Amino acid sequence: ETEPLTSKKDASDCNEGEDCKENGLLVRNPKSALRLVEDGNKVHPSQGDKGEAAQISNGYSGVQSSVPCKGQQQLMELEDRETWSKKIDFLLSVIGYAVDLGNVWRFPYICYQNGGGAFLIPYTIMAIFGGIPLFYMELALGQYHRNGCISIWRKICPIFKGIGFAICVIDLYVASYYNTIMAWAFYYLVSSFTTQLPWTSCTNAWNTGNCTDYFSKDNVSWSLHSISPAEEFYTRQVLQVHRSNGLDDLGGISWQLTLCLLLIFTIVYFSIWKGVKTSGKVVWVTATFPYIILFILLVRGATLPGAWRGVLYYLKPDWQKLLATEVWVDAAAQIFFSLGPGFGVLLAYASYNKFHNNCYQDALVTSTVNCVTSFVSGFVIFTVLGYMAEMRNEDVSEVAKDTGPSLLFITYAEAIANMPASTFFAIIFFLMLLTLGLDSTFAGLEGVITGVLDEFPHVWSKRRELFVLGLTIICFLGSLATLTFGGAYVVKLFEEYATGPAVLTVVFLEAVAVAWFYGVTQFSNDVKEMLGFTPGWYWRVCWVAISPIFLLFVTCSFLSNPPELRLFDYSYPYWTTVVGYCIGTSSIICIPIYMVYRLIITPGTLKERILKSITPETATEIPFGDIRMNAV
Repeated sequence: ETEPLTSKKDASDCNEGEDCKENGLLVRNPKSALRLVEDGNKVHPSQGDKGEAAQISNGYSGVQSSVPCKGQQQLMELEDRETWSKKIDFLLSVIGYAVDLGNVWRFPYICYQNGGGAFLIPYTIMAIFGGIPLFYMELALGQYHRNGCISIWRKICPIFKGIGFAICVIDLYVASYYNTIMAWAFYYLVSSFTTQLPWTSCTNAWNTGNCTDYFSKDNVSWSLHSISPAEEFYTRQVLQVHRSNGLDDLGGISWQLTLCLLLIFTIVYFSIWKGVKTSGKVVWVTATFPYIILFILLVRGATLPGAWRGVLYYLKPDWQKLLATEVWVDAAAQIFFSLGPGFGVLLAYASYNKFHNNCYQDALVTSTVNCVTSFVSGFVIFTVLGYMAEMRNEDVSEVAKDTGPSLLFITYAEAIANMPASTFFAIIFFLMLLTLGLDSTFAGLEGVITGVLDEFPHVWSKRRELFVLGLTIICFLGSLATLTFGGAYVVKLFEEYATGPAVLTVVFLEAVAVAWFYGVTQFSNDVKEMLGFTPGWYWRVCWVAISPIFLLFVTCSFLSNPPELRLFDYSYPYWTTVVGYCIGTSSIICIPIYMVYRLIITPGTLKERILKSITPETATEIPFGDIRMNAV
């Protein structure tokens, strides 16, 4: 027992009840626990271990297992996991994932709708007690266990492994509609390479008699039935929704948008096919470029006539709104979907970190950058909305009634088209939208790729490029319904139902599994092994109680008051709500199905099956110097 860990000893020489030392690795039976303590500290065997502690010559203690070492050689099959080339690659990737199109259109709209400057109070509170603790938890889990969203549950609580499969299904749903929005942006980008932008006049083939160009030199008045040329370009030329009667009659597929989406998926494939070594370089462009453009657009917007009206409307506090429950629900939902836990991305990205990387600092930095970006984006949007209100001689509230993508593709595009150097600003704006969306797509697909490759390494570990190709093809084919003339209706349906309640449920169960089953004390000890310090009481209380309550609050609010969907002049019929819930349920149904499957295949009585199913079954490798120690 005093033989150094680095000494050569065949695994077959292990005696019963001893730990095996092979190739500089200490191998433990996963049923027993290894505790590393410094000289002078006592060994604390985990509950159920029957064995006496033996002192090892390097000053660390191990608990002898009463189980023979035979069959443990499979734990020795350790391959060097790919890591980020530089720390900044990881930070930019996480920032690029968290900062997406929703920061530009969703936050400004929700902010002014829910009390302007007063909304920042519930938003900040929800970020501190809900969003950031969950963000930190996922980064720490991924970095410590170094696994994707599926196989990581073998090391935490095996019965919850269905969470990983649910995450993969949700990510595929997102990839099926999110990239279509980028295809719209790409169409706009290609259309911007003209001296006169096509959405500035009413003389095009797609225009109707209601088209009103109030920016023209003629004295044109804006009436109730007036439609701007930008709106007609978006609805009748890009989307062509007038050729569809709704979700029950989507019409044909737009070949222009299909080509745009094909090009986007081609870019995505060659950005992620080799892993984080390549995607970590691409995000140097896709994550930093939007900030350059946001700064240019902010300066330009601030110099426009009437910009102050938009800023005043954006920030003017309505303190009475704080008494409304829906304001707090919107604040919680916004910070949650903005930071993005529950999509497997943070687990995947953090798993490629070095073991002792300061993920605590990373969580604070990236979440702060994300929230500040959302706030600044509001100024970029509302300075332009103030300018539009000035030109139309209307209130800002009338101009700002567009929500979601329409805010970008109609209102903002129209404002840009009527600025000096409009072609330049249009090109950089839609380039910004593309880069905002691309790194979020990289992240979402990487969550699936890492999860599947870690779960089935014997099948896909040497065939990553082939798997990524198959995945992108599946996502492209899954997007075809969103490329039809009624595709915008499909995008809206998926956006509201495929991700919202499903992701909230997934993260709620994830928080419960980690804090209650795996144990917040064990998780805090894991963090201490990585960072050298134990998370404080604030983090522990958030993980155990506040964050799960936060998620349950938002989920119940959504389910009790489902959104009434309406897009343009189309009101979604009741059956689409049923379809929406079916789509959302199709992902989270993986969780109970796997729980039942797990209990069926586990031998023993029901009590024994449950205990085995909630006990970590696979050892976690703990790097220590030039060796790796396996512990549960």
